[in-house]
Amino acid sequence: MTSPLSKRSLLKMGGFAALAATAALMGCSKKEEAPAAASAASEPASAAAKAAGPLNIAFAYVGPVGDAGWTFAHDKGRLALEKEFGDKIKTTFVEKVPEGPEAERVIRDLVGQGNTLVFGTTFGYMEPMLKVAADNPNVKFEHATGYKTAANMRTYDARTYEGAYMAGVIAGSMTKSNTLGVVGSIPIPEVIRNINSFTLGAQSVNPKIKTKVVWVNAWFDPPKETEGAQSLLNQGADVLFQNTDSAAVLQTAEKAGKYAFGWDSDMSKFGPKSHLASSVINWGPYYIKATKDALEGTWTTGGVWWGVKEGAIDLVSISDKVPADVKTKVEGVKSGLKDGSFVIWKGPIVGQDGKEVLAKDAVADDKFLGGINFYVKGVEGTIPTGK
Repeated sequence: MTSPLSKRSLLKMGGFAALAATAALMGCSKKEEAPAAASAASEPASAAAKAAGPLNIAFAYVGPVGDAGWTFAHDKGRLALEKEFGDKIKTTFVEKVPEGPEAERVIRDLVGQGNTLVFGTTFGYMEPMLKVAADNPNVKFEHATGYKTAANMRTYDARTYEGAYMAGVIAGSMTKSNTLGVVGSIPIPEVIRNINSFTLGAQSVNPKIKTKVVWVNAWFDPPKETEGAQSLLNQGADVLFQNTDSAAVLQTAEKAGKYAFGWDSDMSKFGPKSHLASSVINWGPYYIKATKDALEGTWTTGGVWWGVKEGAIDLVSISDKVPADVKTKVEGVKSGLKDGSFVIWKGPIVGQDGKEVLAKDAVADDKFLGGINFYVKGVEGTIPTGK
């Protein structure tokens, strides 16, 4: 299977060099945190399992596991593995591993500890993982959100834009100002695609929608996320969305008496009054598949991009404040995404500059989706192109 172009993946494409520089310069914004020591995260295997040799699996996380967001969602997937396979496997994880050279050291150490299936959960681990994979042909490597593969390294990702679109349907129905706000992390195709999909979802029920964006140039930085959220509220946005990893945006909306969404995991507890719904990623199905492949000797390289259809994306904990007809609309979209009868990126779609980016009835393929470097009509401002 051809590897999908996904999270930060179109940095490789010609004509996108500026965004590549942005990701390269800004994607390592978590370097101030040193990685914690590896944590053995499963019960000791039984004597029989030890004799057979459990499959040792390691995870490298870019952020803290915490209780919400991107890394939390990955760790829930790891726990699903333990529940599924029991003493056939043993899992280990290291959290707060910065993207860049430090990641190579940590991944080599995980291999040195005897792990033969290694998951790296952020784009910035791509080059380090390729280096370690080349030196360890008998170890299988799984890289989240990347686009480069090797004989013993494949990629996987989630279609987060599907959750963004469903959230947009709710946002467009709940806003009173017709102005939505998005706190963006780093201006790369994945994030831009999510902002656009959120806007398209909102416009599907409310053509008057305008979306304002504030970029914080970090995946996990609660103070910056809070500042960005407050800036959007000051600009008249009354429903907030995010492509960042903490619950700070939701908490800011809660304090201001406005609405917001959770992202990557269910964040409803962080802002019970403001929370409209959470777009979540369920990594469990893929982690179970990958582990089963390794256990059964059927693992092959390639790439996977899963969404609602495969159970990887969902919109959950929809607030009672959301009208019944809007919930029905969301369920219709979800059902359509699941059976293939509904397509988010289907023309005509017009860019911010008024030019058609997708002709009438044309359906965007994964190459198009992976290369999105423009705002759709209704999104205000410009996409940053430098530090």
